[in-house]
Amino acid sequence: MKKTAIVTGGSRGIGFAIARRLGLDGFSVVIFATTPREANQERLDQLSSAGIEYHYVQGNLGSSEDRQKLVQEAVARFGGIHVLVNNAGVAPKKRADLLEMSEESFDFVVGVNTKGNMFLTQAVAKQMLRQPIEGKKRGTIVNVSSCSAEVSSINRGEYCVSKAGVSMLTTLYADRLAGEGILVHEVRPGVISTDMTAGVHEKYESLIEQGVFPIARWGTPEDVANAVSAFCGDAFLYTTGNYVDIDGGFHIKRL
Repeated sequence: MKKTAIVTGGSRGIGFAIARRLGLDGFSVVIFATTPREANQERLDQLSSAGIEYHYVQGNLGSSEDRQKLVQEAVARFGGIHVLVNNAGVAPKKRADLLEMSEESFDFVVGVNTKGNMFLTQAVAKQMLRQPIEGKKRGTIVNVSSCSAEVSSINRGEYCVSKAGVSMLTTLYADRLAGEGILVHEVRPGVISTDMTAGVHEKYESLIEQGVFPIARWGTPEDVANAVSAFCGDAFLYTTGNYVDIDGGFHIKRL
């Protein structure tokens, strides 16, 4: 039986690269995104051209109703869920100093990035538990967090807090689900060339030139997708709750 993977935020950037990679790996893919299907049709056609079977669900990760709709449509369309990639995330609408951060901005970012992750994972895990084990594990959950889970950015503190929360969710769900045959992993992208980093391109370009990143180039969505692919296969069957930095070595402390 062909297995199914949900990729949130899968219509562009890192999420689309992950959806495409998992599709090429043989998964049927359910893409969850806030924008209408028509707005992403050109990229979706790339999936069809590659022979990838997919289903598109429009919705907001911060909405309980939309999360339930996603799970229901995935099961109705493909019969089950075997992989969840929690990739969707938002940045603050306006970067502000920590002392000026608004409660509204905090609630918005944490509500999507952390709360949305928490309760979609809960819903998908319950669905996975209703399914028989196929192969060497019942399911895989991969959280796409960020180097910001540990790296301080005082002009977008709500984002850092939200991603630190995602890292704890990795630990919690890994602990809870290991005995059920569901493994939970995390990837932490660094500076990746996407729409989210386009507005600060010059800043990061300068840091790359200064040698802040040992691997002196921008990361690509495919760099992240390849790591997710490895976790979703059978290469990591005796590890759970761990993370891998996809950051060009940025995490290395150097003198």
